[in-house]
Amino acid sequence: MRHNTFVFLHVSLLLFANLNTSFSQAPNYQLSKKISITSGDGKWDYQKIDDGKLYVSHADRIHVIDLKTDQILGEITGLKGVHGIAPVKKLNKGYISNGTDNSITVFNLNTYKVLKTIMIAGKKADAILYDKFSNQVFVFNNGSGNAVVINPEKDAVIGIIEMGGAPEFAVSNENGSVFNNNEESNEVVEIDSKTLKVKNKFSLAPNEVPTGLAMDVKNNRLFSVCRKTKTMIVLDAISGKIIDTLPIGGGVDGVIYDKKTKLIITSNGEGNATVIRQNDANKYTVIQTLTTMKGQKTIVFDEKNHNIFLSGANYQEDGKTPAMGTFGVSVYSIK
Repeated sequence: MRHNTFVFLHVSLLLFANLNTSFSQAPNYQLSKKISITSGDGKWDYQKIDDGKLYVSHADRIHVIDLKTDQILGEITGLKGVHGIAPVKKLNKGYISNGTDNSITVFNLNTYKVLKTIMIAGKKADAILYDKFSNQVFVFNNGSGNAVVINPEKDAVIGIIEMGGAPEFAVSNENGSVFNNNEESNEVVEIDSKTLKVKNKFSLAPNEVPTGLAMDVKNNRLFSVCRKTKTMIVLDAISGKIIDTLPIGGGVDGVIYDKKTKLIITSNGEGNATVIRQNDANKYTVIQTLTTMKGQKTIVFDEKNHNIFLSGANYQEDGKTPAMGTFGVSVYSIK
């Protein structure tokens, strides 16, 4: 028994060492597979991973995919210009933002049955975020410059936060602050998730049109990607100081931060992803430009195996209209 235990520990240590070695070297992301999705047609936006499931937004529906089997578990249909998804696991409910009619669809995380529709004030409901610290759902209205806050226990609106401009992606520091990119004012706005008041506005100038936002919570670093200037800004979340500015591809919409690999990856709609290494809290290096597919502008990643997922479809000859029957999710892995 002692011998077997020793062998097990020895093998485990070797595997752990190999894992860390692979992360310390320059990673090489490559396309590993594509998950085809034949139902639905139209534009796509945010994705979300939660509890082993991948939620993919797609015009009038959400596709739910089992990450173990790549099989579609179900769909939430009849949506109106879907944008984002915010699962609240402890309540077994999910929240979907609909930009066309400014409604929030509440659904059961197991059956995918629609439980309720909440109409909210504002225009073009876009980014949506569940903040565990405050136990509130934040919905950012890109067309009316405000955020609507929903209590998921009661499925009721409890507040509206006026921000101005055009709010985009949002992240939480899990300790009382929610940060949001504003693509019109070129700022990161900090919201107190308890008082529902704006605490700070940090300028990103001269960088313009910030879209995707990710965060290194441990080091208080925000990663804001700017579409017009093709840049990623590293921002001190406490002082608002710009720490670094890095070049990225065009048409960016999303960005992720993987705290294990210390990689930040931007999804650029022109057909590539920029992979950036965090050397330490203040030093960053572009290490790979991954060829993807035109239109794959949003990104999510699996913390277990570090795969990244980008959704999209082929385009017709005009280069703008999605070709029917070509939608799916491309999966990229470290090789």
